[in-house]
Amino acid sequence: MNPSRIFIDRPVATLLLMIAIILSGILAYKNLSISALPEVDYPIIQVTTEFPGAGPEVMTSGVTAPLERQLGQMAGLKQMYSTSSGGASVITLKFSLDMSLDVAEQEVQAAINTADSLLPSGLPNKPTYKKVNPADAPILTIAATSDTLPLIKVQDILNNRVALKLSQISGVGLVSLAGGQQTALRIQVNPTALTNHSLTLANISTVISNSNVNGSKGGFDGPSKSVTIEANDQLRSIHDYKNLILKYENGSAIYLRDVATVTEAPQNLYQSASANGKPAIIMNVQRQPGTNVVSIADDIKAQLPEIQNSLPASIN
Repeated sequence: MNPSRIFIDRPVATLLLMIAIILSGILAYKNLSISALPEVDYPIIQVTTEFPGAGPEVMTSGVTAPLERQLGQMAGLKQMYSTSSGGASVITLKFSLDMSLDVAEQEVQAAINTADSLLPSGLPNKPTYKKVNPADAPILTIAATSDTLPLIKVQDILNNRVALKLSQISGVGLVSLAGGQQTALRIQVNPTALTNHSLTLANISTVISNSNVNGSKGGFDGPSKSVTIEANDQLRSIHDYKNLILKYENGSAIYLRDVATVTEAPQNLYQSASANGKPAIIMNVQRQPGTNVVSIADDIKAQLPEIQNSLPASIN
């Protein structure tokens, strides 16, 4: 018996059967599971601390070690490992499977608050944490380019607008920017001019620190009223830095511009990224452990048109 004969003799039934199989395949495709194999996601939290200008030894002894002592006392902690480099400390915490990620987050925050008094006083920002596994590959990579705006402006806009919106999407654990265009004021000192005026790098660092303070300056106390003197000494522009007075010499002021060049430039001059042959800023989106990869990616793609409309027209 020829098994294909029945399909040849009944072409209409065969056509209907094929249509039914195709429709069943389409419906089944939409309900496919997340992965072909089951995944075991440990609750993982990554604690990051930035201290620009500090060397690896300072980061290890002054930042990583105090944090590790406090974080190591948490219940349910299964594994902890850290990396200390120039200006950055990264501590990765892996908790046991029976521990909720939300509970682990609360314990990490409490440990960071406890270690705050042990960290260097000059730390610009407190340690931050992300609920993400650093070993996971990004579930989505987005590139932003511009033909008119400099990349330091593009990164600043993405960091303040786009990354915040993407981070608020349910299931997103971390949005990181790559491309090395974090804006900064770069002060390049002329050693010869510095020597001619009997100055050192320590002198310049001290003057900049003392001139860049935001805090109360004192107050006036009267019999019936007390007034606090408030002034913001923070330096906000290149002009402010250039006009810093380092010292007085022979009755004349020596300004920072006399011994150094102040420019707006990326923090790291040795990093870059490109998309389709153009210089770009790359956004890598990583998920939280245990979340649905497909639904997160769909939610992000649904938000992209709205995000694009909120950006300047020159950013693509």
